Amino acid sequence: MKELIVLPRVTRRALMVWHRNLVVFLRTWKVNFFPPFIEAFLYLSAIGLGIGTYVGSIDTIPYVNSIAPAILAISVMNSAFFECTYSSFVRMYYQKSFDAMIATPLSIEDVIAGELLWGATRSVMYVTIMLPVLAAFNVISLPFSLLAIPLAFLGGMMFAGLGMCFTAITPGIDTLNYPAFLYITPMTLFSGTFFPLGILPQVIQYVAVILFPLTHLTAAMRMCTLPAFSWTVGYSLAYMAVIATVVCLLSINLMKRRLII
Repeated sequence: MKELIVLPRVTRRALMVWHRNLVVFLRTWKVNFFPPFIEAFLYLSAIGLGIGTYVGSIDTIPYVNSIAPAILAISVMNSAFFECTYSSFVRMYYQKSFDAMIATPLSIEDVIAGELLWGATRSVMYVTIMLPVLAAFNVISLPFSLLAIPLAFLGGMMFAGLGMCFTAITPGIDTLNYPAFLYITPMTLFSGTFFPLGILPQVIQYVAVILFPLTHLTAAMRMCTLPAFSWTVGYSLAYMAVIATVVCLLSINLMKRRLII
């Protein structure tokens, strides 16, 4: 257990791992840049404009405007989490990319830190691509909504670290379906994304606030894009910063133990 709380020795060489993943990403940029456009368009059309016709507004805010920041938050979560679970597992186990990089002067800590940075970068890319779509629908407020970009990096690091923790302990790639369906899916639905937390039972509200990081990311995104700033954004940012730090450090140590053994 002691090795799990050791402060990893990460150097700037982690950026080399980040750059390697970026180069691979850009080779298929047409495939990678297209989904965020479609995702934002489908969510706004089907849920925002479709269901929003019946819902009308939530707390005097049009429904489509209310779910726009939630769409960004969900995109941050999915892009970082799945990049550092399924994609990282493929690079580690099937492609043997981790073994190849560790055979160079890169350390295990550098490799995993680079993976985490890349997962957060994917989140930033997705949000940056989706913002013009949301702006075209006139459901976000500019220029305040540009704050969603740095916020995406913080949220991306949080979910990248969380995903890497699962990658470090999963026995096989199929087992990653468990956190995806048993944790990510409920979090997507019960984090104040498509309806207010206040209408849920008190117990579920406590679970959402304490155990679902997406709750705080959605709240912070909503404050940026509406905009509707309040003192609670400080609490949400502090929560995300703490969780991101803990899971990133834990994931590096867990992966170090797995790869060494």
